[in-house]
Amino acid sequence: MFSRRKFYSVSYLLVNHVKLTNRPNFRKTICLYQNNAKISTTIGIDAKLNLKLRSVEPQEAKIIDGKKIAEDIRGELREQVQEWMKRENQRAPHLTAVLVGEDPASHTYVKNKMKAAAEVGITSETKQLPKTISEKELLSILTDLNNDDRVDGILVQLPLPEHINERKVCNYVSCDKDVDGFNEKNIGRLCLDMNTLIPCTPLGIQELIKRSEIETFGKHAVVVGRSKTVGMPMMMLLHADGRHETGAMDATVTICHRFTPPSDLKKFCKMADIVIVATGIPGIIKDDMIKPGATVIDVGITRVFDEKTGKSKLVGDVDYDNVKKVAGYITPVPGGVGPMTVAMLMRNTFVAAKRLAETRNDKFIN
Repeated sequence: MFSRRKFYSVSYLLVNHVKLTNRPNFRKTICLYQNNAKISTTIGIDAKLNLKLRSVEPQEAKIIDGKKIAEDIRGELREQVQEWMKRENQRAPHLTAVLVGEDPASHTYVKNKMKAAAEVGITSETKQLPKTISEKELLSILTDLNNDDRVDGILVQLPLPEHINERKVCNYVSCDKDVDGFNEKNIGRLCLDMNTLIPCTPLGIQELIKRSEIETFGKHAVVVGRSKTVGMPMMMLLHADGRHETGAMDATVTICHRFTPPSDLKKFCKMADIVIVATGIPGIIKDDMIKPGATVIDVGITRVFDEKTGKSKLVGDVDYDNVKKVAGYITPVPGGVGPMTVAMLMRNTFVAAKRLAETRNDKFIN
């Protein structure tokens, strides 16, 4: 025979709690409801757990293709330069490189920079000087370039011979033409979060992060390396206020260096959402030092001997093959930061050319 058992809605039970409490079938109904709720809750927890387990299956990091991003930037610059020349009736921006000595790596770097300049419509020349040139002679050449209105950007390829003071030379380049961003006035403006010519490698890293849509606001970033050309300006760009002129990244920054104990280095890196490494020590950053899903930017580049192939190869500061299994984003070496440094040099040259053209126009008007 069909049972006349009654089932009540939750809202009905709550509203009529007092009335129902004394009814004979009430307790049975509540027990049945609670059992059903427990079963439903258990199924829900299992489903969420299974979904969570599926979502954390190991996946390799997304590769940040610096070569492709740099190519895109050069294409954008080429269009901007052409439009500026046409609209403002200006000559092409001009970049002069000063190369001292016969270091093969320096020659390769300068050659690549001049090739990139031609690609974006920037004219260029290389002043190749002997290793024996005196500091006084080099400074005299820089004075001439500073005063030459046909030159918009000056870069002095580092390193310089030991008998020449690099800091003195970098400061001697006019801050208006200092496309490397190494003049102390430009560094000072960067530290004050003011509009300036920013060192190319940190600027390139900032662009990589932004174009990869990696969140930096309020995130924890660790910079490993405190050089005046990469580590220090990188720290400034990461932590400064994004509302100001440098368009910085609003991160909380920890900076580590050669005197940071290895245990602390591991601890800091493990906490970081973004790790940027510029030490020149191959493989210093291991997979057990990286938080799952973190962004890893490898600035280091060192040529080492590969025992498997019997040939030399370029490697970074990160144990790439293992770290990419943990990180969320990672830059390769080569093909990561390097091409971006050159692209930013071209951007700085164009920025310098526009500013100098405005200055010349103001002088002419006045």
